[in-house]
Amino acid sequence: MKHDAELDALGLLCPLPVLKARKRLQGLRSGQILKVLADDPAAQIDMPHFCAEAGHELMSMADEADHQVYLLRKA
Repeated sequence: MKHDAELDALGLLCPLPVLKARKRLQGLRSGQILKVLADDPAAQIDMPHFCAEAGHELMSMADEADHQVYLLRKA
């Protein structure tokens, strides 16, 4: 899927993937999509929770071979 920005959070542990995603989303316009790559198991819980709390849309959450891929639409 097309995205407007990408964040490589591979190798980062909780809470860094979410904190970096929040900072990266601040630079995007409403409706733009951020692709996040993460391999922290806690991100599977933290990313949906962050989106729900901040009002962003978690468009998809997929497992790749050794990491997860999240697509977030900025509120």
